[in-house]
Amino acid sequence: MSLDAITEQMKSRIGNGGSFKKSVKFDFGDDGLVRIDDKVSPAIVTNEDGPVDCTVKVSMADFMDIANGKQNAQMAFMMGKLKVDGDMSVALQLGSILG
Repeated sequence: MSLDAITEQMKSRIGNGGSFKKSVKFDFGDDGLVRIDDKVSPAIVTNEDGPVDCTVKVSMADFMDIANGKQNAQMAFMMGKLKVDGDMSVALQLGSILG
């Protein structure tokens, strides 16, 4: 899945926002990033960098495995495949975005 496809999927899941009320950035390294800001209305989902409550650093392949249920996010974190900078409580709420 491409960065554009991931971004569009996130936009459809967030919609106009309202339930997450946080900001998070998925940093895919050289493959780009997706920033979600649900602190504003309507929510913003973009590929532009900006300040966030939490940054999740993960390869795009591992992200896709986690989003598709092929890999457990907690195990990916313990194995060093997923790194979290900032507010860890935001990372724990990402299930509402990832489905």
